[in-house]
Formats: sequence, C-alpha cells, structure tokens
Amino acid sequence: MAIDALEPDPLVRLLGPSTGWDAADLVRAVEQLQLRQVNLRYVGGDGRLKTLAFPVGSREHVTEVLVRGERVDGSSIFTGTDAGASDVYLVPRHRTAFVNPFGERPSLDVLCSFYDPSGAPLPYAREQVVRRAAEVLEEETGMTLEAFGELEYYLVDEPDPLYPVEAERGYQESGPFAKGERVREQVLGHLTAMGVQVKYVHGEVGSILEDDRQLVQHEIELRPVLLEQAADALVLTRWVVREVAASHGLEATFAPLVSDQGAGNGLHVHSRLVRDGVNETVDDDGLSVTGRRLVAGYLSAARALTAFACTVPTSYLRLELGEESPEEVCWGEQDRTGLVRVPLAWGGDVLPGMVAHANPGMPVPVLPPTTHPQTVELRLGDGSADVHLLLAGMAVAARQGLADPGSLELARRLSTAGRGDSDDGPAGDSDEGSAADRLPASCGESADALEAARGLFEAHGVFPPALVDQVLGQLREADEATAGEDGPDGGGPEELVRRYWHVA
Repeated sequence: MAIDALEPDPLVRLLGPSTGWDAADLVRAVEQLQLRQVNLRYVGGDGRLKTLAFPVGSREHVTEVLVRGERVDGSSIFTGTDAGASDVYLVPRHRTAFVNPFGERPSLDVLCSFYDPSGAPLPYAREQVVRRAAEVLEEETGMTLEAFGELEYYLVDEPDPLYPVEAERGYQESGPFAKGERVREQVLGHLTAMGVQVKYVHGEVGSILEDDRQLVQHEIELRPVLLEQAADALVLTRWVVREVAASHGLEATFAPLVSDQGAGNGLHVHSRLVRDGVNETVDDDGLSVTGRRLVAGYLSAARALTAFACTVPTSYLRLELGEESPEEVCWGEQDRTGLVRVPLAWGGDVLPGMVAHANPGMPVPVLPPTTHPQTVELRLGDGSADVHLLLAGMAVAARQGLADPGSLELARRLSTAGRGDSDDGPAGDSDEGSAADRLPASCGESADALEAARGLFEAHGVFPPALVDQVLGQLREADEATAGEDGPDGGGPEELVRRYWHVA
C-alpha cells in the first residue's frame, strides 16, 4: 500500500499502516531507525501512564520483549490486589507502537495490555474494561462506537510585561497576545509523529493574571477513532503536554478548576455509531433515530457517568461556577448549555455553496467525507476524568439507549428545544422536576448515582464489581475528606484547587 507523502509517523512511513504491524516489523524499525531502548507503557489503576524500560542489546532480546512482554507486580499497580498473589502479565499491543520524542536515548514505545496468570484478560485493567465495553456493544448492535476528546489545560508562567494576559480573552488568540504557542505547536508535532490523530490545537477562553503568575488555557481536539484508540490517545496527549511544558520550564495542569476567576478545564467527548463505514447517528433529515437513542442513553446514565468523568471535589465546584458547565441533564443541537450537544457538521448542500462563495470563479471540488462527520458531544467530563472508564461507560450507556424502548420519549422530554414549554421542556426547568434531571453536586452524590446504576455497568462483565467498589470508595473518601472545606469554616475553594491541582 502506498504511503501518503505527508505521513508524519516514521513507523508508518517505514512499515505501512499500524493495523498490520507485528513484532518482527517493530524489530526491523528498531534496527533501521537506530533506536537504543524499548519502553513498555501501560495505564495504571490511577489512570496515569507508566513505563518499563529495556535496553536494546540484541535482536533476540528485543524480539523477546516485543513478543512476550513482561511479568509485573499487580499489587503495586492496582488498588486492592493481593500482594501474596499479584503477578500479572504485561503484553505489548504492536499496533500502538511509536517513536518516543523525549528521553535521553531514542526509543520505541509500545502500549500494553494486562493478563492474569491463566492468560485471561485482567478484568479490572483499564484497557480491558474499555475493550470489553466496545466488544459487547458491537456484539449486540452490530455497530462500533468511535470517539475523540476535546482536552483543555492551562499553562502556568510568569506574567508577560509587554503583552499582558487579558481575562477570558484567549479563545484562538494569536501571538504576541497568545501565550504558549510554541508549546502547542510542539505538542501537535509530537502527537502526529506518534500516530495520534489530531484535528487541531488552539488557545482557549481561560486567561487569568495574578500577581506573580499568568494562567493561559489551551485545547487539543483529536479525531474520531475506535473507542480503545480514543482512550489511549487521551492518555498519550496528557503525557505529551506535560513533557513539552516541563521542557519549557512551564507547569501544565488539567485540573477541573484552577481559580474562581476563570474557566475550568473540561474534557468533552464526541462520539458516533458506525456500521460498515456508515455513520448511523445521522440521516438526510439530521440526527437519526439511532442518534436520538444514543443521546438518550447518555442522558439516562449521566448521573452515574460523573463517577468516571468528574472524579474530584473541584469537579463539582466547576459545574457550579462555570458559565458553560452543565448542571442539568438535557440536550440540544448547537446548544453549549446542554449536557449533550449535537454540533454543526456541514449537513446537506451547504458546504459547496460556501466554498464557491469564498473562492469566486475557482472550481473547487468538494469531495464527500469517507464517514459523515456528525457527532454527539457529551459535555460531562473534566480534566480529572478516568478516560478509559469514561469511554467504557459511554459504550454501556449507548447500548442501553439503543435497547430501551423509552429512549425516544426520554430524548424528546429532555430536549432544550422545549424550554419554556411546561409539557415538553426538561423536567429540571419546573418546580416538579426530579433530582434525576440534575447532575450530582458532590463526589458523594456521584457515588450514590453510580451505586444505584451499578448493575447496568457490571452487566456482561464490562465493569468488575470490585472495580466499581473501588471507584465508589475513592469518591466517598474524597467527599468525607473535604466536607465543609468550601464553606466559610473551611479552607475555601482555593485550598481545594491546590489539593487537586495535578489530576489524571
């Protein structure tokens, strides 16, 4: 297969598309690219990227590492694992390999999956949970869920005396008013060379000037890929952002709330249901019946999904304080106040006319996309999200929405198009509205919502009960540890912001 001349990934240029890679291909890449180290990477129980480094000493040794992987101590990786019987296998997923842009020695990095001593997938490992969720969805519906994230973060630096930061003026700003452009550009270059599918990067709204520092917000929007790949991409993106920022002497934070003066960091996730290359969430009239059922699935599970999407106390301060942060379980088309949004997606015949008007007299062919770009955006998450569990939970919610005969009525009732209509508007708009139509207001309420819905997530072996118990325990522990701290007798929001500064 011919490789695109603009392909930025050196492994793809050398080996071809990643779907066909095996261990022998990766050994060849190590040789031809003169790499001196192999790093096995995995996502731990805390959601962070971990590393196990091997020297390149011989072809035989590199082959063994890339085929067999390694045995590791599961009790040091996953909470609750018995130290007396904790050995687990770490096996490379060859298609995830990339050339590491950091480090002292040029290296080949490969993401890995966990297996128990019998060779079965380790059920509470993050990548196995999202893989099982995707498998069950496809088995029951014949469709795959493709997804991508919009990841926001702040860069912290000394104030710029020449072009000072202006509050809430950072959206897609250009230099010299923009801050951190070099970081953004380097992140963009590294991610694309690593095989992460990136749509674009830009400055975001949040701009905060304090006495001794400035905080400027940025966003990275990725491109739709299969659910497992989408989770991996988000973890790698967080890692690259932090590495590049550190190389510039800057601090990067994905904290849900960084100050009471500016916007928090969201993690919005777009998704679409695809069958045989066709986007089933849209039809000639706009959002299809399948698309509305997908929306309903997210809405019905939204309160429980906060357990994976909003994992720390400042998550709920962000929902309370943020101007565009959702508090109510509702949805709308192009409506940024809703929990679920159906964004603009160049529908119908509008694109050719715009292109012709922008380029008068110039014939510009407008080719249809391989897969229709329409997505459904879940605006629930923030920078604390456990991305693998969130995406797995979204697959579970999608399956529920497709199966539930009441989904279309739920989507109708919770549409923002009915605001002001006492019969059709979201229940949360009226005095009779149920608490089920509002998001949790704390980690404790989030835990209660997950516990009430745990059967949905545990069905078909997607979420192991022990993992759900762990999530519940962490939320309740955080809730108890910070009880009253945001009130007049506690440390206030500033103390909570400092405590949950480095999340995810």
